Amino acid sequence: MRTKKWIVTAKRADFNKIAASCGISPVLARLIRNRDVIGEEETEQFLRGTTEDLHDPRLLPDAEKAVSILADKVREGKRIRIIGDYDVDGICSSYILWHSFRRFGNDADCVLPDRVKDGYGINERIVRDAAEDGVDTIVTCDNGIAASEPLGIAKSLGMTVIVTDHHEVPFRAGEDGTREYILPPADAVVDPKIPEGASGEPAYPFPDICGAVVAYKLCMLLAEELAGAERPQAARPQPGPSGRGRDHEPGPAVEPRDLLPFAGLATVCDVMPLRDENRIIVREGLREASVSRNAGLKALLRVTGLSDTPLTCYHAGFVLGPCLNATGRLDSALRGLQLFMEDDLSEALRSAQQLKDLNDSRKSMTAQGVGMAEEFIDRENMGDRKVLVLLLENCHESLAGIIAGRIKESRHRPVFVLTRTGNGMLKGSGRSIESYDMYAQMNACSDLLEKFGGHKMAGGLTIKEENFAEFARRVEEDCALTGDDLQEVVRVDMELPPRFMGIAMTRELELLEPCGNGNPKPLFATRNIRLLSAKVLGKNRNVIRLDAQDDRGTRMDLIRFGDANEFGADVDEGAGRGAFEGLLRGAGNVTIDMVYYPDVNSWNGRESMQYIVKDFRARR
Repeated sequence: MRTKKWIVTAKRADFNKIAASCGISPVLARLIRNRDVIGEEETEQFLRGTTEDLHDPRLLPDAEKAVSILADKVREGKRIRIIGDYDVDGICSSYILWHSFRRFGNDADCVLPDRVKDGYGINERIVRDAAEDGVDTIVTCDNGIAASEPLGIAKSLGMTVIVTDHHEVPFRAGEDGTREYILPPADAVVDPKIPEGASGEPAYPFPDICGAVVAYKLCMLLAEELAGAERPQAARPQPGPSGRGRDHEPGPAVEPRDLLPFAGLATVCDVMPLRDENRIIVREGLREASVSRNAGLKALLRVTGLSDTPLTCYHAGFVLGPCLNATGRLDSALRGLQLFMEDDLSEALRSAQQLKDLNDSRKSMTAQGVGMAEEFIDRENMGDRKVLVLLLENCHESLAGIIAGRIKESRHRPVFVLTRTGNGMLKGSGRSIESYDMYAQMNACSDLLEKFGGHKMAGGLTIKEENFAEFARRVEEDCALTGDDLQEVVRVDMELPPRFMGIAMTRELELLEPCGNGNPKPLFATRNIRLLSAKVLGKNRNVIRLDAQDDRGTRMDLIRFGDANEFGADVDEGAGRGAFEGLLRGAGNVTIDMVYYPDVNSWNGRESMQYIVKDFRARR
């Protein structure tokens, strides 16, 4: 059993005062303070913030400049091409821009790179194709900040270039630790992470927004700029790379509520921190998604069984998002984008079902890839490495990031997964832990890499096969992670016995939603819980129901999700051999300390409390 470190958060505030002011319990006030929300005003906005509280889009670098240029292009009827990316954020940001330009009366089209043939972001081929097609203006979304070379070609060919992105700005590191930031040659570069002046800090007040939110904010500004202006009659569009060439008439003004679902979905799927304005965008976006007029989104909800379900971050990140991502991984991301472009519900339903089927295939391939990764680690005796750099021979390169994420979760260390492309090159993705800046490390090894990009927690790279061993050696040698960094941490909000957590308080915790990265589900710790019996449920034996009581004799139902054999082994390791078998017989007497969160179990019209065990320590 790999022991995790439990850290109880202990941030200070006058919780009673905040609770009275905001109409909440002191427990909830403490939980909100643990999420770095300070004071009554911030707490009130955390609880009840609306889209009126979003940051002014004019604060985005070059936003007003970009809007001024694009407004002129729309008025003049110039041909605009949107260049997105093949993940959920790229699909959603492309749709937001496409939908908006169409509403403004401009027949913009979209190109998404092929994950295998093109790799990430805009490239020279995409640029030259745009020039041959007579494109006047290129607008990137969810990419472009690191694309100086292809965008330089676009400028040399006479095109206007607008970059909208959210990724880290490339830089050169000086010997003294200073950074020289490198912006691409474009007419406007809109990226919330662009640093301001000598401080090196972003000018935008909350830089951790995704590409779709950048696109959303830009479109809101553009709508303001064009409001009241007479929009030109759209010319009959030529069939573009998106494959869509239907007639188009300018529609009504862009409606922010129509676009919020796509900004919210992308925010969750790109694992942005659910703080500040992201929290508002996701909460409002998921609400709007349930009643969206978009035929493609309606269809996707229907085929995944979510049409009549209040949407949560789990649904966005683990049900809807993977269906869209699967198109970019195993086929073409244009299929995901075209789903949202579709007007006919019957056709949308057929397309959505195809996306779901692709995702089911992706799940099977991912499981095989994870198995190959574990075999590679064992075969190469890499168990003591701080950074795992894996080369998987027979893995679909589009699954490298998912596999890296799974290994990172199981081993709690940074992971790069690379695959062969067949031309002497390796391509792959990395996933990181909080204490390791993956982008900075790739930047330090840029002399070995053909191409790379990303941010602190994730990245993509292309490298010559001959440089693989040196890259693996150098990232391990340069790694400053300590044993403490590599020990998985469970952050606990407070120590609180379950008997104090009833149905009313558990319902109040729903005010913390949406929960996810940066705003996790609240976790509580308690000691001296006695397990009396256990029952293994589920066809995969991955649910364990436990009858338990605390040190005052209060009975409770516990649920543990995970492999029953692993759970049993952990119980026996802590409480002695045969302890788990005793629980299964209903004759157990095992004492544990546990980290849990409360849940209301509704069954046949009755409600009762149950407690989900996230981690535990059994003892004799």
